[in-house]
Amino acid sequence: MTGFGVGRGRAGGEEFTAELKAVNHKYVEVKVRLPRELQALEPELQRQVKAACTRGAVELTLRRAAVTATGNVPSVDAAMARAWRAALAEVAAVTGLEDGTTAADVAGRPGVVRMEEPTVDVPSATRAAEAAVSEALSGLLAMREREGLALAADLQGRLERVTQLVQQLQGLAPRAVEEYRDRLAARLAELTAGSSVDPSRLAQELALFAERTDVAEELTRLDSHLGQFRSLLGADEPSGRKLDFLLQEMNREVNTAGSKIQSAEASTFVVELKAELERIREQVQNVE
Repeated sequence: MTGFGVGRGRAGGEEFTAELKAVNHKYVEVKVRLPRELQALEPELQRQVKAACTRGAVELTLRRAAVTATGNVPSVDAAMARAWRAALAEVAAVTGLEDGTTAADVAGRPGVVRMEEPTVDVPSATRAAEAAVSEALSGLLAMREREGLALAADLQGRLERVTQLVQQLQGLAPRAVEEYRDRLAARLAELTAGSSVDPSRLAQELALFAERTDVAEELTRLDSHLGQFRSLLGADEPSGRKLDFLLQEMNREVNTAGSKIQSAEASTFVVELKAELERIREQVQNVE
């Protein structure tokens, strides 16, 4: 299912912002985008997301807020500062001038103060990043839950239609045998030019036809699959893959039943059944 979430965490004077985006996918796939200095956190953040999402293509973006306007901080090269201090003192000594060197004088010399990216306290940054991702996951899951409720309502309505079609097929099966008996009797009468037809022979043919076209077993299994499907829709645990498997089994039973029932009316119901199951299958791809 689709979803979006944002979370924030702090470490010292820094702020970490996590954004999570999820779209439909048959399996769970997590892509992580991190600042270069935090690349080592990728495996742990992936595990954190996968623990909460069992299906979907999820993209996690983590940003580290700058502590200054430019994102850099001043860094002092102590060795260079001492070298400049000694050099300035030596200049004063060789020229006979008073050594009035100040810290500002030294700091202004080339190479003493440089602007660099701030260092990262990895343990603190890890805690802040995980807190940000956790908050983002809460928002993402809340959005997916709302979508899931709407999806469940749609699937329930489609299941009701499938149940109606299955019941209609169950009613058509006996009628198919009766219609075949009438057609067979009429054909035999035509072929025998009005002579009486052997009732035992007719009964035997009808028995063979009834056996070939019996769909009770397929429809019973189909009804069982529908019951399991409804139970999974109301379950708290992730069930998308199980629902996908049940739909494969339902399609198999419908195909078998459709090949057995030799009736134009039944074929119409079978076609509608398959179309409805395909619509359900498309929706199930969005289920966690």
